[in-house]
Amino acid sequence: MNVKKAILILFLCTYVISFSQGNANTGKNYPTDYFSNPLKVPLILSGTFGELRSNHFHAGLDLKTLGKEGLDVVAPADGYVSRIKVSHWGYGKALYITHPNGYTTVYGHLKKFNAKIEAYVKKQQYNKESFEIHLFPSASTLPVSKNEIIAYSGNTGGSGGPHLHFEIRDTNTAKPINPMLFGIKVNDSKKPRVNTLIGYSLSENSHINSISKPTQITLVPQKNGDLLANKIKAFGSIGFGINAYDQLDGAYNKNGLYSLSLLVNGKLAHQFNADSFSFAESKYINLLIDYERYSNLKQRIQKCFIEPANKLSVYKKINNKGYLSIEDGMDYTVEIIAKDFKGNSQKIIIPITGSNERILVKETINTTPYKIKHNIFNVFKKDGITVAFPKNTFYNDFYLNFEVQKDSLVKVHTPTVPLNKNYTLTFDVSKYTESQKKLMYIASIDARGRSNYQTTVKKSTTFYTSTKNLGKFTLLTDNKKPNIYIDNFKNEQWISNHKELKIKITDNESGIKSYRGEIDGEWILLEYEPKTDVLTYNLSDKKFTTAKHNLKITVTDNVGNTNILNTTFFRKI
Repeated sequence: MNVKKAILILFLCTYVISFSQGNANTGKNYPTDYFSNPLKVPLILSGTFGELRSNHFHAGLDLKTLGKEGLDVVAPADGYVSRIKVSHWGYGKALYITHPNGYTTVYGHLKKFNAKIEAYVKKQQYNKESFEIHLFPSASTLPVSKNEIIAYSGNTGGSGGPHLHFEIRDTNTAKPINPMLFGIKVNDSKKPRVNTLIGYSLSENSHINSISKPTQITLVPQKNGDLLANKIKAFGSIGFGINAYDQLDGAYNKNGLYSLSLLVNGKLAHQFNADSFSFAESKYINLLIDYERYSNLKQRIQKCFIEPANKLSVYKKINNKGYLSIEDGMDYTVEIIAKDFKGNSQKIIIPITGSNERILVKETINTTPYKIKHNIFNVFKKDGITVAFPKNTFYNDFYLNFEVQKDSLVKVHTPTVPLNKNYTLTFDVSKYTESQKKLMYIASIDARGRSNYQTTVKKSTTFYTSTKNLGKFTLLTDNKKPNIYIDNFKNEQWISNHKELKIKITDNESGIKSYRGEIDGEWILLEYEPKTDVLTYNLSDKKFTTAKHNLKITVTDNVGNTNILNTTFFRKI
């Protein structure tokens, strides 16, 4: 029997055995004693599964690493490395291990891999002359054993501090699943905390306390720990949403909820559970939250009702999509229960009396000449600027605020409306010379007036960009080269005791597009950390046979400005 057949038989046998246990939270059969902890320290979380993040759900657990990098990351079960990705942002250095029980574990923001994996990756990086790389080793290339050190924790990619991002995915569907369902244990004795309750009028004639726009409702703590809302008068179709967070033992991080339920007169009408989701549906998080409120106040209100275009699969019980139909003269008791995975819960009680009263405060609609009909193609032109929105770019119809100001400053609404897909913004640049156009690019302008490069496609008379962001945009010119600085050595220095070379690169205009390093004319692997603007070269990568060496660093920005640094260093043979 060859090795590949033996591995396959082992995987199939283990797959059958691993489904011997179920999980009380979901009723599905997840193995609760198969995976061990990926760290050798007690698990404390800084992020939970399904947390509400910008434009996506958090797909795993963020495990604290004692505030530092370099902790051992171990395989929680036998398997093989099936995917490796190294990128400047996102998960940074990431490792994927496929296990024989039908699941794949994922490890993100790593500092480095173990020696065997590191050598495999580095060989491919040198072959392709690229730090960023995406690899898919075969099952027999990099097998791993349970508790084997596979990597070391870090802070690479889009990480905001040292930690390990850990996921468990269904191997066949690639859907992430809450790792807590697999028996990963953390201490949590604290119940969720609710900050805000918002009521929503969801039809033309509905209201809450004679108000038809979103209304904040006062909550009063009770002796038993419940939160009691002031009694409200309402009529028609209404819904509720809350801002809440959960804290686990040993950490101050504000984490997401595991479950959010809504009951009407004691009957379950709506339930959200953070068990699993697909990455394709994650964008609908912008319909789960009150997107406009988040844009304006940076507060996420999680709705207890489902918008018509919301295709999320995270709802376990749906009755009229969580919309409450309040009739005149009827009394209702609504309960909202926020839970963490351990079952700690916070209850909100909302007494309602149905009362068809006159609406005193109405939602105002600002009209413009640019009406978006979301289910058709929309295109608008003004003063050399064109915006084109494909069918279903938006989820609903609305009036677009489209303005063109001086110096090609264009306002495409405000970032208070969620988008389903990209639209195209086009600038007429026929009035500019070829030399001017070469250095120009499209930039977005944020609320603080800071500019950010937008991927710019240049045609002879037009520039365009495809974006999923609303707000202000303009044309800018970048005629400055990127900056390159030697960081941890000096020109013509002896660096025999150095383990690394560090070079800092910056660009304050269009931003850095590419970089390249060479020693004595040969490409070298530079690890780029954009959060600190530092390129790092590991001197052990090259065997030096002479004392004097030339280091050449070439950096190019997004419009083509290039700067080159040539420097000399000496090293004992």
